[in-house]
Amino acid sequence: MIPRIKDIQTLDDFILLVEFDDGKKVKYDVKDDIRTLDDFKILESEYGLFQNVQLDSSRTYIYWTDRVDLPSDTILEYGQLL
Repeated sequence: MIPRIKDIQTLDDFILLVEFDDGKKVKYDVKDDIRTLDDFKILESEYGLFQNVQLDSSRTYIYWTDRVDLPSDTILEYGQLL
């Protein structure tokens, strides 16, 4: 089953704090994505964009633009469980 996101917060230094429906909380560092994925570089270069993260209506991914998004299973797999 695809994990569903309950809440998301942006922290300093391009860190996301994500809470899932099952109660798991994960800290996800977006800096690695910014360094390795060209589309993610805009999060660093466009002031304030990172803080404007959105959750899609299915609650299975987050996004900033139509080209910059993260699925919930990726966040859960590569994030740091708290």
